[in-house]
Amino acid sequence: MESTRRFGKYRVEREVLDEQRLEEVTQRKTHSDTHPSLTERLKDSLRCTVPKLKRSVMSSLPVLYWLPKYSVWDYGMPDLISGISVGIMHLPQGMAYALLASLPPVFGLYSSLYPALIYFFFGTSRHISIGTFTVLSIMVGSVTERLAPDVAFLKNNGTNFTAEVDITARDSYRVQVAAATTVLGGLIQVVLGLVKFGFVGTYLSEPLVRAYTTAAAGHAVVAQLKNILGISPTRFSGPLSLVYTLKDVCSLLPQTHLPTLVVSAVSMVFLIAAKELNSFLSSKLPVPIPVELITIVAATLISNYAYLNSNYTVSVVGEIPSGLSPPSVPDVSIFGEVIGDAFALAIVGYAISISLGKTFALKHGYKVDSNQELVALGLSNAVGGFFQCYSVCCSMSRSLIQETTGGKTQMAGVASAVIVLVTILKLGALFQELPKAVLAVIVFVNLKGMFKQYSDIVTLWRRSKFDLVVWLVTWVSTLLLNLDLGLAASISFALLTVIFRTQLPTYSVLGNVPGTELYVDIETHREVREIPGVTIFRSSATVYYANAELYLEALKEKSGLDISKMIIYKRRQEAKQKRRERRAERRAKRQAKREVKLFSVEEEAGGWMDTSIDGNDKEDQGWTERENGTVFVIPTSPRATDGHCRWEYLKGGDPDCTSLGWMSELQDGDTTTLGSSSEDTLSRDLERVSLGSLGKWTWDIHSIILDLSTANFIDTVAIKTMKNIFQDFSEIDVDIYMAGCQASVVEQLELGDFFSESITKRRLFASVHDAVLYCLNHRGAASFPRYEPSVVTNTCKGMGFFCLNSFFTSF
Repeated sequence: MESTRRFGKYRVEREVLDEQRLEEVTQRKTHSDTHPSLTERLKDSLRCTVPKLKRSVMSSLPVLYWLPKYSVWDYGMPDLISGISVGIMHLPQGMAYALLASLPPVFGLYSSLYPALIYFFFGTSRHISIGTFTVLSIMVGSVTERLAPDVAFLKNNGTNFTAEVDITARDSYRVQVAAATTVLGGLIQVVLGLVKFGFVGTYLSEPLVRAYTTAAAGHAVVAQLKNILGISPTRFSGPLSLVYTLKDVCSLLPQTHLPTLVVSAVSMVFLIAAKELNSFLSSKLPVPIPVELITIVAATLISNYAYLNSNYTVSVVGEIPSGLSPPSVPDVSIFGEVIGDAFALAIVGYAISISLGKTFALKHGYKVDSNQELVALGLSNAVGGFFQCYSVCCSMSRSLIQETTGGKTQMAGVASAVIVLVTILKLGALFQELPKAVLAVIVFVNLKGMFKQYSDIVTLWRRSKFDLVVWLVTWVSTLLLNLDLGLAASISFALLTVIFRTQLPTYSVLGNVPGTELYVDIETHREVREIPGVTIFRSSATVYYANAELYLEALKEKSGLDISKMIIYKRRQEAKQKRRERRAERRAKRQAKREVKLFSVEEEAGGWMDTSIDGNDKEDQGWTERENGTVFVIPTSPRATDGHCRWEYLKGGDPDCTSLGWMSELQDGDTTTLGSSSEDTLSRDLERVSLGSLGKWTWDIHSIILDLSTANFIDTVAIKTMKNIFQDFSEIDVDIYMAGCQASVVEQLELGDFFSESITKRRLFASVHDAVLYCLNHRGAASFPRYEPSVVTNTCKGMGFFCLNSFFTSF
């Protein structure tokens, strides 16, 4: 259908495309063309070809893709320098973070060795450093201390009859718990990666992750207070464990071990000053100064020669076994007790790794496969668990060092693993006199970046209140409910905010930008004009079961049409009309028997009414008919003294003060006045059923266009709601059209049996502008003004209806 319309200075001359015509022009594919059957997909997945096999192997083992292309001259030296720098960081961090996991320090070194080697073969990121991380160490520590508390390993001292903790047995069982949790978490990650659930990490939004890590930093500080102060508080588990632990620490402050506190204070001052100097000179240094390694070497030497452990009872690391421990199968009986913690570790570790990996990939121009990353991280944890490692992921500080020192590939990870391996085999025994307070201080100082995340509160307050609420709820729930339950509560609340925002979207009526085919919200833009007789309605979110009813209510409010009241009134009027017709028929028969001549106005009224009324009957003193929502009342009173016929019509207004009066048709037809006639019985009768309760003239709007361009799906509840909208508005002579539907939405409408003989694809248009052009061509562009109950101006023809002329005679 060709259409020519002028919008301001913009002239439109093109075909108006509805959905049916668009499918004919574009030859849209059928559902079977775009969606192969399950049998076809199964056959395609089982079909094996050489190229397909090669792609599968390359995607499963990314090292086979980039290692043959590796250039030793271009990448060898940068990777070596970067690997050594990261390896030096692995040593203090591995031992320090092992304390957070409530494990002996050597197991932190194991966790820095094996997973990095596994990731070398399966990972797709070139710059992240796999190993121990603060948050995961705290999460593992909460599991180990819950399942292996100190009170479960008390033994009697034969000399003074006091109970002591069997540290060897306790640490051995905690290692088993940590290994079992790590293996189970790794298997969960591998399964999720194989079934292409790499997108699961996207449910952890950035505000949620930052708030979670900030709260985890609080747990880390409280956990390390015992090593910094030299006290032995009771470690609690479960909800509010942080509060109970902090309360116990405060009660033990008078028992603070002063030599340990001095060691902690000196180490902290040195570390903070050295890190600040390192940051100040970072632009002038080729590689950062390994201040943490210098700190632990210096502290070990001082402790060894000053005999801090024997003379001042300062707690030290103790024996570090040389060599590698053989692999062992984890205790599968523990799986049932740690499955929730394992799932939380799997999700949090993956979310942190993939977010950092994608950041570096975007910066350096390569692609990170989210599903393969999930598999690589899962294998690193699952295989590492057999070698007594605990859960790992990438560390932000080490990854930044690996990237800034020139690392190009995961060969840097291999170089760092070699540094850790040499330390375990040859240098581990040298750190036996290292004070635990120094490792606790290293953890405390490294949390500086997480403490800075409290500034997110101010930033989110200015940018997004919803994200701020998510941040605060995540922070509070993680602090109070512990790390596992806090994560579950945080994700649940974040998803609820998404549902809440889609359930209560913004509804708007659109207007045309003059000279364009654009349509924007008339409430937020001044220079737009509403299309006469057409209401364009849009929701900012997709329509589905949670907001379908609200969508209908918003449509009624924005269009001004109270469809329920209008339909009820229409049906009442139809019922009354039928009763009047039956009474008139009975009276006609009685009058025929009396041979009383009846007068009919049907011929002169052009088919408007066919009713005879007894002059003595007060209930039926006129005829009524509707045109475009107007109720006309033709009284039986004689002509006026001026010779003009007089007629009445019923007009909508305020529900509490409707008006019914006499209309005097002037000879020139320019002006019509409305008076009152309280004496007229018919007026008093019809005043009770006036259109005033409707709240709006029905001829103001002849078409409503539903802009569904924001919808990406539509469910069965929304389809039923759309059907009801079409059916209800058609009863009051308002046409409904849909525009901007995506192909997937049209397909879902077809599958939901939305289309029928009354609702065809002719009601769907490719764009809002196409729908507007069709409405203007089909129903016209006349603007129908609204009128006050007292006075009506302009000619009747300009109002979209015609006046009744003097077509009846007096009795």
